[in-house]
Amino acid sequence: MKDAAPASAPETFYLKDYTPFGFEVVSVELTFRLAPNATRVISKIRFSPKPGAADPTFFLHGEELTLIRAAIDGTEVTPTLTDTGLTCDVPDTPFTWEAEVEIDPEGNTALEGLYMSNGMYCTQCEAEGFRKITYYPDRPDVMSTFKVRIEGDEKVKLSNGNPTGNGAGWAEWHDPWPKPAYLFALVAGDLVNHPDSFTTRSGKEVELNIWVRPGDEGKCAFGMEALKKSMTWDEEVYGREYDLDIFNIVAVDDFNMGAMENKGLNIFNSSCVLASPDTSTDANYERIEAIIAHEYFHNWTGNRITCRDWFQLCLKEGLTVFRDAQFTADMRSAPVKRISDVIDLRARQFPEDGGPLAHPPRPEQFQEINNFYTATVYEKGAEVIGMLKRLVGDDGYSKALDLYFDRHDGQACTIEDWLKVFEDATGRDLTQFKLWYSQAGTPRLSVEESYQDGTYTLTFEQKTAPTPGQPDKAPRVIPIAVGLLGPNGDEVLPTQVLEMTEGKQSFTFEGLAAKPVPSILREFSAPVILERETTNSERAFLLAHDTDPFNRWEAGNALAREARIAMILDGAAPDADYLDALQKMLRDDDLDPAFRALVLSPPSQSNIAQALHEHGHTPDPQQIHDAAETFAQTLAEQLADSLPRLYAATTVDGPYSPDAVSTGKRDLNARILSLLTRLDGGQQAARQYEAADNMTQQYAALSCLLKAEKGAAQSQAFYDQWKGDRLVMDKWFALQIATAAPEAAAQIAQDLTGHALFTLKNPNRFRAVMGAMAGNHAGFHHASGAGYRLLAENLIALDKLNPQTTARMCAAFQTWRRYDADRQALIREQLQRIAGTDGLSRDTTEMVTRILDA
Repeated sequence: MKDAAPASAPETFYLKDYTPFGFEVVSVELTFRLAPNATRVISKIRFSPKPGAADPTFFLHGEELTLIRAAIDGTEVTPTLTDTGLTCDVPDTPFTWEAEVEIDPEGNTALEGLYMSNGMYCTQCEAEGFRKITYYPDRPDVMSTFKVRIEGDEKVKLSNGNPTGNGAGWAEWHDPWPKPAYLFALVAGDLVNHPDSFTTRSGKEVELNIWVRPGDEGKCAFGMEALKKSMTWDEEVYGREYDLDIFNIVAVDDFNMGAMENKGLNIFNSSCVLASPDTSTDANYERIEAIIAHEYFHNWTGNRITCRDWFQLCLKEGLTVFRDAQFTADMRSAPVKRISDVIDLRARQFPEDGGPLAHPPRPEQFQEINNFYTATVYEKGAEVIGMLKRLVGDDGYSKALDLYFDRHDGQACTIEDWLKVFEDATGRDLTQFKLWYSQAGTPRLSVEESYQDGTYTLTFEQKTAPTPGQPDKAPRVIPIAVGLLGPNGDEVLPTQVLEMTEGKQSFTFEGLAAKPVPSILREFSAPVILERETTNSERAFLLAHDTDPFNRWEAGNALAREARIAMILDGAAPDADYLDALQKMLRDDDLDPAFRALVLSPPSQSNIAQALHEHGHTPDPQQIHDAAETFAQTLAEQLADSLPRLYAATTVDGPYSPDAVSTGKRDLNARILSLLTRLDGGQQAARQYEAADNMTQQYAALSCLLKAEKGAAQSQAFYDQWKGDRLVMDKWFALQIATAAPEAAAQIAQDLTGHALFTLKNPNRFRAVMGAMAGNHAGFHHASGAGYRLLAENLIALDKLNPQTTARMCAAFQTWRRYDADRQALIREQLQRIAGTDGLSRDTTEMVTRILDA
């Protein structure tokens, strides 16, 4: 018996319709008889009906399964099959369900459920992949223990929990901790391990392994150290110990996400765990450290306590992103981490919140849950928790988290459960604060100020624009961290957190000798857009004197943005005061090199486009690109006498180390090299390329050379050196497009899709090319529309293989309404072309429909 084809009209699911499953799953036993095209999965599941269940229907999810047999208490039954699962008459007393199904891992190009990657069996079950493995109530509020037997010729056979036995051609595992099906994992293949161990603070010895394909063993050491640091940090900061005898990580080449927190068996995109100085950049190292921490932290915030339904996804993801950000801040530089996070938030989440894909951190409805693994759920979800911590204080946060773990261990929870522990631990009423979870959109916070007779008043007003399905917005609680500086630059009022609860609200500060300069929204204390009339001289003052590193950077960022806008709208020359301020910062050796590198980094071209749009102007991507080039060239020329010395001073000598200090110096060094290349035609970059003994310096030099159109020989040499390394080749593909001139970007990307090493089937390679195309702002939005056509063609082709990756890449079109009428028409044509494709997946249909409906 084979499932029917998916229905053409996607079903919409609503939070308000939540109903608990009518049966308890007492235990699960699974046997896998592995074969590439005909794996048999035999399930034996003990069910117990719940008395008085609101919905007593026995429904098991199942997709793309061939049912061989089914039985209840040993008696064969004939269930009713649909395109999404099965129903069957069952006893009203506890019973055992048995089923045998056949699946095709090798043919599973969607990479959901059980699939094959370069000969290795692996799984991805979040959010709804388990239903492609066997019939089961595939929902996060159904939790049970699992016993798994794997049969096959593969050398290594792994699953969740602890190993309980193995022999010739088989291995068995038992996970004693109840979990939902989305946390199930299986890996089998000819793998080798990088072993280690960790002793918990209570003295328990835990076996650690990173499993990789032969040849990758030398790229595991950093990942293992990151894992052990994460385990130590979670014990010290949150009091959370690991709870199994073994913790396994597996590196997989073909993976839709970054990594997956399956209980005791984390499966990682190989790009997020494999690292070596020769093949990985500093950015790769930091990302790997953060992702390993994130997935490990999920053991408590996601696994031991999971979410009741997928509408609550931000409960586990927002909290865990917040925790991994804390970890990175402790391991590296807290100010740099905060600034980097805000840059990312503004680049990814703010456009999402202000466009057709806007949704609250806890959405009210969806058609395809895979489309809600978004910056709003993850990054804004983390910002909401940061605000909550700021409001209740460190002690209140700690008490609330302890209560959360004690009260809800082993449960599937909701946002209401989460907020209730804070109310009970601190005595606060969080009814209004809850609006952050239910309202979409980014609040705009306008500020007016007055000063008279030593009293300074700040008056704030908050407004949030309508978003799809939410025309009206109520005022939210906004924690506004404020400090005041005197005219001489001294801080006259250290940071205070103002709690705004009304649509318009004033705060006064008394006893001041002179009108102060306000430093508002320190540490970016809330995810809002601050609107305040100010001057470039005040911004330069804050850049020079503010004691808050974030606001110091923010002042420089605002100076850069306003200078670019003036160049574009008024034809102005690059702002001399800003150039002077940049030179002073760059030459200040007392400042953290990583901070100086951030100050030297201009606002992205997409950010400038959004700023122009918000000011009522239609952005021209080519003008924005030209202004960026003019500004960089002018800065390089003004720094001409200093650049060689600065380059030498920031060059890191000695063996490579990915530590925070060395990373910051190399980052600053790369930015100086990019300026130097504008003056010397790439001579220093060519020397650096030849002498580089690590990927960070080699890649930085190649980037500068390609940008200067001087790197053809080095690019070929790079390709010849690294064509056998799939992760380095992803870098090479992306760099060809990222450094291309706007008029050439689409053709270069088009040519690369025909390259022998390009494949639609590998998400990393697809993202390397199409992600870089969408990220080249002026190239993607070139007036010819070639970038739009190219992306649409490839999305249509990919959707047949991998709907999840296709749908996520559609977000490249989400800002289309901010451009001119001609570009809008070109983009609309491509969106309609995608939407009209026969057999378009539910994932992509939902995304394209939402974008078109803007």
